[in-house]
Amino acid sequence: MKITITATGVMTTMDGVPVRVWRGTTADGVDCIVFVHRIAVAKDEDASSFERDLVEQLPPAEMIPLRKVLR
Repeated sequence: MKITITATGVMTTMDGVPVRVWRGTTADGVDCIVFVHRIAVAKDEDASSFERDLVEQLPPAEMIPLRKVLR
């Protein structure tokens, strides 16, 4: 399965761990929600553009209870 995800400004917790909520769409066009705790680049890759893009996409986030995210 392939999913394209876009960061949101929403943070919540899952199992006591803070996660950012991302909006996703599968290759077949099905919308989904993705909860990301960590994201990283392989250590042998140049991470400079990834880090720059990540900072632009991830402004300070608002914490929202999980029950409000999963309506």
